[in-house]
Amino acid sequence: MDDFKRFFSTFLLALGTYLILTFAAGVSIVEGTPLWGYEQLVLAFSVALIVASVTSHILCRKDDFRMLNPVRWGIMLVYLIPLFIEMVKANFDVAYRVITGNIRPGIVRIKPGLEKDLSITLLANSITLTPGTLTVDVDEDKKELYIHWIKVRKNPTETISGRFTKWIRRFAE
Repeated sequence: MDDFKRFFSTFLLALGTYLILTFAAGVSIVEGTPLWGYEQLVLAFSVALIVASVTSHILCRKDDFRMLNPVRWGIMLVYLIPLFIEMVKANFDVAYRVITGNIRPGIVRIKPGLEKDLSITLLANSITLTPGTLTVDVDEDKKELYIHWIKVRKNPTETISGRFTKWIRRFAE
């Protein structure tokens, strides 16, 4: 049963990704053509089947299907709002630092307190998306991240990842 869950969850992820990426490709709203034609849907299912058969053992390495819960996906979508807000704030901060030259770059180590691989990956990507910070390395054994920071300050764990860690813990831990 777990093999079927792995295959099916990977299939749904691949199918959803394909359909989102091809959403409204070549569609004219005035003409009222459908979003996906028959050929496009056949191709989508074929690609999703191939991807699922080849990568399901990689994508679902552990028997942990907590991310199949739709509530977690909803929380993850809501997480995009604070992520976007932090990205905008960081853009202004970096612009200010570039104009004034007020920078003190360095690499800091943070221990966010997350245990799952997915959580740490999402945090590392969120930090990297935020201007002024870049995830350089992840220590998988100690669950620590090494971050290049444009302006090193006190308490790096709370300053860099505190706002993201709380949200990620809600849906990925």
